[in-house]
Parts: sequence; C-alpha cells; structure tokens
Amino acid sequence: MQAFGIDTYVFLAGLLLISGVIAAKFSNRIGLPSLVFFILVGMVLGNDGLGIIYFDNAEAARMIGIFALIIILFEGGMQAKWGTIRSVALPSISLATAGVFITSAVVGYAAHLVFGVTILEGMLFGAIVGSTDAAAVFATLKERSVKAKMGATLEAESGTNDPMAVFLTVSFIELIQTPEADAVQLIPSFFWQMGIAVAAGLAIGKLASIFINRINLDSGGLYPIFTVSFALLTYASAEFVGASGFLAVYVSALVIGNSELTYRYSIFQFNEGFAWMAQIIMFVILGLLVFPAQLFTANIIWNGLLLSTILIFIARPAAVFLTTAFMGYQLKEKLFISWSGLRGAVPIILATFPVVADLENAQLFFNVVFFVVLTSALVQGSSISWVARKLDLTGPIKDIPHHSIELISLGKANAEMVQFKVDEDLEIVGRKLHEINFPDKANISAIVRDETLITPYGETEIQAGDFLYILVASKEEPALKKVLEKKKPSAKPVQKKYTPKK
Repeated sequence: MQAFGIDTYVFLAGLLLISGVIAAKFSNRIGLPSLVFFILVGMVLGNDGLGIIYFDNAEAARMIGIFALIIILFEGGMQAKWGTIRSVALPSISLATAGVFITSAVVGYAAHLVFGVTILEGMLFGAIVGSTDAAAVFATLKERSVKAKMGATLEAESGTNDPMAVFLTVSFIELIQTPEADAVQLIPSFFWQMGIAVAAGLAIGKLASIFINRINLDSGGLYPIFTVSFALLTYASAEFVGASGFLAVYVSALVIGNSELTYRYSIFQFNEGFAWMAQIIMFVILGLLVFPAQLFTANIIWNGLLLSTILIFIARPAAVFLTTAFMGYQLKEKLFISWSGLRGAVPIILATFPVVADLENAQLFFNVVFFVVLTSALVQGSSISWVARKLDLTGPIKDIPHHSIELISLGKANAEMVQFKVDEDLEIVGRKLHEINFPDKANISAIVRDETLITPYGETEIQAGDFLYILVASKEEPALKKVLEKKKPSAKPVQKKYTPKK
C-alpha cells in the first residue's frame, strides 16, 4: 500500500462521494442498481485494482455495514406509509419469516451438493443469501412506476426479513462450532428476538415522536440529528436484551414517520441524504473487501452462476408461491415478487460472520455470496421495470416535487408550512380560493403547477395535480386538513396525501 498523506485520503473521500452521486443518477437512467457502481468503485480502488486502498478487515466491514443498514432501514421505514404497509402486513411477514426459511433451505441443500460440504455448512450458506436486501430494494424501487401494492410488499418484506437471516446465520454458526448444541432450544430465542424487537420499536418510536415535537431546540438543523439518534438508540437497546436491532429500527421508523412531526420536511430530507451516503460508503467498503483475483476464477464463477440460478428461478419462487398462497395475490403479482427478490449488502455482511468466526470454507462462501449478489443486482435489478411493464403491474409515476419552501423557526412561531398534493377526487378541485372556507389563520403562500410557481389570489382556481403551500397556525391544522381532504360526493375514499412540512 502506498503511503499517502491525510489530504490525499480526504480528496479521495470527496471524489468517492461525487462519483457516488453521479453513479446514482446514471444508474437510475439506465435502470441498473447504483449498488453495482459503488461496489465496482471499491473493487477498482482496492488491492487487485489500482492498489490505492488495501482493505481486508472483515470485522471493520461488518461494523460499517451494520451502522449503514441502521440508517438505510430507518430512512425506509420513515418513508413508508402505514396505510399501505398495513394492507400487505400479513404476506410481508410471511415472506420475511417462512419465505426466508424456505429460500435458505433450498439454496442450502444445493450448496451442500455443489460444494461437497456438510449439510450444516450448506444451510449456513443458504441462510446468508436467504433474505432480500433493504438497501437494494429501497434504492431500486425509488421513483420506479410500480404498483403501490407491489412496492409496499417488497419494501415491507425487505425491511423486516433481515432478522430472520441474521438469526439463521448465527444459529448455524453456533451449531457448526458446537455440535452438541440442541437446535430445538434456538426456537424460543427466535420468538424472543422478534417479539421484543417489535415491542421496543413501537415504544421507542412513540417516545421519539413525543420528544421531537415537544423539545424546543435553538436550531432547526438539530431536529434531524435528534431523530437519527433514536435509530441508533433503538438498535442498541434491542440488541442489549438479545432482540433484533434491525427489526426494532424499522418498526420505530414506521411509528415516527407516520406521526405528526415538527420540522418534518427537514428531518426527511436529512435522512434521505444520510441514507444515500451510508449506501455509497457501505457498498464501496464491501467492494474493497473482495479481491477480484480470487472472485473471478472459474470455480467461483461456475458455482456462483449455478447457485444464483437456483436462488432466482427455484428457491425464491417456491418461497413466494408457498408463503403467499390464499392471500389474494394474482399469478402475475407472485411472479413479479419472485423476480424482485434482490440480494445486496445484507448477504455480503452476513458472509463476513463465518470469516470472523474463522470457519472452514468461510472465504469460499464469502466470494460466492459476493458473486451471487452481483448476479442478482445485474440480472434482476436492471430488469424490474421491464418485468413490471410486461406483467402490467406498472403504476402512476410518483409525484415527487422538486421544489421546496423553507421558513425559519416555524416551531417557535407555532405555525406550520403545509405541502399538499391536490388529487382529482377532492372537492376543492375546480373551485376558486375565495369560494373555499379555509380557517382564518391559514394562508396559501404559493401554488406549484407543472413545475411553474403561481402567485395565488382570490380568483385563482385550484386544479388537480397542484401542490399547495399553506402557512397555518398549528392549532388550526386539523381544521385545514378537514377542508383539504374532503372528497367529492361521488368519489371513493383513497389514501390521504396530506403532508405537513416545515
């Protein structure tokens, strides 16, 4: 390794982040998951590439990966709408538990035959690749025009199936290291980990929401940091009592994200940016950890392709069709869910567990797992939108406004800046502002229509698709919400899109 000064590494860090942002934009245009580019950057900079950075510390990679996954899961949970998640809760939980077990068993038995290892070692490999990856799924589905039901199912599954994969991985390592251990005794541990994690997530999420709204900080920029601190506390608290920290983080994020929050807009924007940075750093580090000279050998490529094929075309579909039976999913929906079971950072991080435990065949497993993840990202990740179109499962393009209004110290002024998306089934559509009975202390500050800013006045007519920015006294917000969300007499109830913004 060459000896560089600190200024060189600072320069490299800045260059990596810039490259990550550009890669994310480029990958979104061509439909290829950005994690592929991030991993390739790490491989190019590593010892077998340009040789700029030498990194082979599996324990450090695991710690960085865990921290990054906490941030990514927290951001994903914050963005999830409880109304949508609730409608797919049962199939998502089934996929996240029984689905992971079935996938692990099928791939594990295949690994036992392919590698010629013991059945326990094969099942360890299956457990490592058994779960879909939240980072990969969240990033791939972001801004994709996939039906809400499909997106919610995949995001809820990927946000909650990591605990099952971690449990199986740790359990098989224990059984390999301690042959006299009783596998039946691990079952109560599983229910403890899941149950306590959910309880901890709900409790801390509720407390966090109360604290965020009641604390009076001197700077609005402190609220996002204050919020993220609860993600770290949630993970640590759950792990301290032997529960699943990842599941607890996702549950607490669901509670916080679906609560009324002060400085909500700033919190969400910070979390999104922080999650992107965590993804870039995590995947680059994982790219550095692998040595291409060891990865791209005939043995690894052949075994990796064989196990990837079994995972993608046999194990994942079997898990999906068995665990979602009689749950109201059509054949084409099950096919799409089967194809969208992306693997990403979690399997690579779990593959470091046997390395740290110094198990036989650990390095072989790590390299093959890495190859399987790359195959999944390249083949499945790049074709999700195409498969959705072929199965007629595309939804409306997500309305993500690229404009914002920032006001200072609204919390201290007891006022809210509300951002509201006008749907066509609302009663206010087609009405002029002076005809709408807004609360006395509510003022429409701006209307954005087709990316054009409109200065509102009494004769301005509200149209479907408008983004309204309304300054309202905090105590009048419920009354404003009632006026805005009132449906036309003939309209069917749909999911609300009211978002308070500060």
